[in-house]
Amino acid sequence: MRLSRADFHSPCKSFLKIEFVSQDITAFGGLELMRRYFALIELGRRVRTIFARYEVGGDYRSIDMILVILVLILVGGRRLDHLNYVCDDPLVKRFCGLLRLPRERSVARWLKRFTHNSLRALVEINSQIVFEAIEKQPVGRLTFDIDGSVITTGASVAWAFRGFNPHHRKNPSYYPILAHLAQTGHILRVKNRPGNVHDSKGAVAFMRELIDDVRMRMGSSLPLEFRMDGAFFQREIIELLERRKTRYAIKLPFMKWLGLVPIIRERQRWHRLKDGMGYFEVSLYIAAWEKTLRVMVYRKPVHHRTKKNYQLDLFDPEDGYFEYSAVSTNLDFSPGALWDFMAGRGAQEKTFAELKGQWALDVVPTRHYGANSAWQQISILGHNLLRNFQLQTLATAKPRSRKRTCRYLLHSLKTIRFKLIHQPARIVKPQGYSVLRFSVAPQVQKLIESIEDKLKSAA
Repeated sequence: MRLSRADFHSPCKSFLKIEFVSQDITAFGGLELMRRYFALIELGRRVRTIFARYEVGGDYRSIDMILVILVLILVGGRRLDHLNYVCDDPLVKRFCGLLRLPRERSVARWLKRFTHNSLRALVEINSQIVFEAIEKQPVGRLTFDIDGSVITTGASVAWAFRGFNPHHRKNPSYYPILAHLAQTGHILRVKNRPGNVHDSKGAVAFMRELIDDVRMRMGSSLPLEFRMDGAFFQREIIELLERRKTRYAIKLPFMKWLGLVPIIRERQRWHRLKDGMGYFEVSLYIAAWEKTLRVMVYRKPVHHRTKKNYQLDLFDPEDGYFEYSAVSTNLDFSPGALWDFMAGRGAQEKTFAELKGQWALDVVPTRHYGANSAWQQISILGHNLLRNFQLQTLATAKPRSRKRTCRYLLHSLKTIRFKLIHQPARIVKPQGYSVLRFSVAPQVQKLIESIEDKLKSAA
C-alpha cells in the first residue's frame, strides 16, 4: 500500500517549552549490563586485593576511581572535565557504586599518586583479566605483535620530548610500547616512554617480562610467536627470543651494514609466489653479530611509478618496478605462509586506532608522567574488559586464517555505544524494588535480552 505525503509529516509549528526537573532517567541504559558483567567477574574484589599491596591512598578507593574513569570513557567522555556532564546520571552513579562522583581535580590528584612501583598494580590486574579470558579460548598458540605508538602531548608535560612524530613533528610526545594479542585483540601489556626514544628502547626488558608472565600463567608448553617491524631487528631481541625458545618473524631494515642490498641487486632468479610476486631464501651472515639468520626476501610489482622518474636510494633496493621486503624468522613456514603471517600485523593498527579514537589512549589528562601512564593503563584495562564482555556475550567465531588475526567478530566501542550503552531508560519502583525500563526499538530489545540471558547463564 502506497502512503500519502500526509502520512509522513507531523505538524510542529511552535517551540517546545524547556523545563528542568529531577527524575530517575538515564541516557546510558546499557551500562547496567556492563555493571552486571563486572560484578560477575568480581572486578571490585580483584582490584581491592591487588591494590592492598601498593600504597596509592586517597579519599576514594582505587576501585571507585577506576570505575569512574572507565564509565567516563565508556559513555564517550575523553577528558576529566567531561565528568561534570555525566556525574548526575543515576545509572552512572549506580555503575560506580557511589552517591556522589568525584570531580576532575579529585581524579587528577589520585592519578598523580601513581609511581613506577604502584603502576604495577594496574599492570597486574590487566594481566589477570586477559589471561582468564585466554584460558577459556581454544588457542593452540599465542601470537604477539610488538609495536610503539605516538601520543602527542602539550609543551609542558613531564617526560614528553620531540621525537618520531610523523603528523606533528615539532610537538613533544610520548611513545608507549604495546603488546597486542592477535588471536583476541587484547593488549596484554603497555609501557609508557618519552617521545625521543627509538622504537625498540626498553623492548628487551618489556618482552622478557611479557614472556615470563605468559609462561608463569599459561605454562611453558604453549607456543609463543612474535612478529615485529624492522625497528625491532636488534641482536639483544633476537637472542632473547631464541633463549626463551619462542618463534619470531621480524622485518629487516635495508641498512648498509647488513649487506642485504647487494645480494638483492645481484639476484637473477626469483621464485614465483602469487600476483606477480617473487621470493628467494638466503642464509644471511651478519659479521657484526657473528651470527647467521634465515632470511626470506620478497619483491612485489608496483604500477604507480616508473624507473625513469624514480630516485634511487642507497639503502633501498627498490627500482621503480618492484617493492622489496625481507623477513628474518625461525618459523618453519613456507614463503607464502610467512608472507600472510607478516601481513596479519596490520590488524593491530585497527586496534591502536580504536584505542586512540574511542578509548582515549591519546588523551594526556595531566602534566604528571605517572598520572598519564596510569591513564594509559586504565584505558587498556577498559579495552580488555570490553573484549572479555563480548567474548562472553556477543562474539561469533571467524574462519581460520594464515594471517593470525582475531578469531572472533567483535564490535568496536563506538558500535557498542550506539547499539547498547546509549539507550535511554527510566528507573522506577513499581512494587518497592528498582526496575530499569527501556523504550527502544525491537532490535535493541532483542540484543539486551540476549546479553542478559547469557550473563545469567554464566553466573
